[in-house]
Amino acid sequence: MTSLHGFLFGVYPYICLSVFLLGSLLRFDRDQYTWKSDSSQLLRTGLLRWGSNLFHVGILFLFFGHLIGLLAPHAFYAHFLEASVKQKIAIYSGGLFGVLCFIGLSMLIYRRMFDERIRYTSHKTDLAILLILWVQLVVGLITLPFSWAHSDGSVMLILADWAQRILTLRTVDAEVLAGLPWPYLFHIVFGMTIFLLFPFSRLVHVWSGFASVGYLFRPYQVVRSRRLDVGVTTRSSHAPQPVQAVHPAHRPVAQAPTGAASPKGEFS
Repeated sequence: MTSLHGFLFGVYPYICLSVFLLGSLLRFDRDQYTWKSDSSQLLRTGLLRWGSNLFHVGILFLFFGHLIGLLAPHAFYAHFLEASVKQKIAIYSGGLFGVLCFIGLSMLIYRRMFDERIRYTSHKTDLAILLILWVQLVVGLITLPFSWAHSDGSVMLILADWAQRILTLRTVDAEVLAGLPWPYLFHIVFGMTIFLLFPFSRLVHVWSGFASVGYLFRPYQVVRSRRLDVGVTTRSSHAPQPVQAVHPAHRPVAQAPTGAASPKGEFS
């Protein structure tokens, strides 16, 4: 088990992160037409309105909560926030938004499985990625009682130290993680697997969602009218005059020049 833990928590994270970053870059460069969320809103809105909103609100909070909670060094907040307090904040807020995300995601899965119009127009990977996220979310909710049992924040500090070591390319002690309850270990490995599958699914639209923040800082677009007399009180003599329509019967017939060949090949 030592070698297995060493691979899962010391090598596998780098494989997943490499595929996640390079795969996303290659897909954006080679298959931009597939870089989309494939929304089915036009087919049926019903459960989508509630399910999508609940899911996205919950998953965004959980993502940034994990990101900040795992990557923020303990020395950064130790002087004003104890580890036990941070652990309880994570339990309460994560539990609340986890339930919201669970309800929304369950609605989306039900809609995609039992609505014929949605099911017939869905790809196999669409339902597969939703089920993978559902399993990951359920396991994350299962960890809440274990986190409450370690409300002193000791487990949170172990997980945070592991994530920070992975990010800074430092040596990882897999034996420390091996002693944690199974829901934590499954949640970590399955979460890294989602990053591994990310470039090959519709999840790539998450990149575009983050990139859309750039629209807030874009300069205003300059719009000019195509009318020629905008802002002019009197029409200038150099302004183009309107073209009058001429009936075809009143148009002058062009005369062929002397010596030119006639349509029959004769000279006039």
